[in-house]
Amino acid sequence: MTKRLDYNQVAPNGVKALGGVYGYVVQSGLAAELVELVYLRISQINNCAYCLDMHTRDLLKKGMKIDKLALVQAWAEGGDLFSERERAALAWAETVTRVSETGVPDDAFQAARAVFEEKGLVDLTIAIGLMNVYNRMAISFRNTPRAVLESK
Repeated sequence: MTKRLDYNQVAPNGVKALGGVYGYVVQSGLAAELVELVYLRISQINNCAYCLDMHTRDLLKKGMKIDKLALVQAWAEGGDLFSERERAALAWAETVTRVSETGVPDDAFQAARAVFEEKGLVDLTIAIGLMNVYNRMAISFRNTPRAVLESK
């Protein structure tokens, strides 16, 4: 698979704007590991190899055990490996990412709201939207995953 173009070169101000949103998420108060976990789950849903590679590596660097990483896609069956907050964030990430299918129903909102305060839920939703944008950029322009580059 060949990279189609380098959007960092073509639209540096657009990429910088996305970086500003990323910076906001980093300083928002949401736990870094929680955000990375959500980024990984969104990348699984969107089938973004580049982002799957990156977020898996980031979670391993943060000390996440392989047992937990292996079950992110099936987190609902992961029992106590995932905290209540992680389960709420992952469920919210799934319904928001699949908005065209789910419409983000009231019961999903109420479940997320039971665990996250207002600002935390808004910040989490910003993070979800951002990762969906990054996934679409990486997939559309064929960013090559690091694992592929290292295998050459």
